[in-house]
Amino acid sequence: MPVVRSSEAVVHEVHGARFVSYASPRSGSEELCAWRAEIPAGHRAPVHTVDREEVFHLLSGELLVTLGGRTERITAGDTVIITPGVTLGIENPTQEPALSWVTTSVGLRAELADGSVLTPEWAN
Repeated sequence: MPVVRSSEAVVHEVHGARFVSYASPRSGSEELCAWRAEIPAGHRAPVHTVDREEVFHLLSGELLVTLGGRTERITAGDTVIITPGVTLGIENPTQEPALSWVTTSVGLRAELADGSVLTPEWAN
């Protein structure tokens, strides 16, 4: 039974946020990836488009999430389903950090507004 201890999680710092990877092919998961995203106070992530469905669950804090041009304020306990091909923006307009749990399928790629492609290590 694969168990990933919190001390074994892999930490990535990208675009001003912190991603702590728990499930990926590197940790024994064949189909799914899961990580905790730590979004600092006042942070705005780069707008991007993902090629896989993502389930984004907010554990603590408050965020503004923009999907396909529509913005929603989400709070702890809310879940956002992100469909492939939709433009996504995430902003933390508060003075407190926000923590989320994200699950997707292995192989996720994200295209940034400038056309560059990010293949996150924590999702591959």
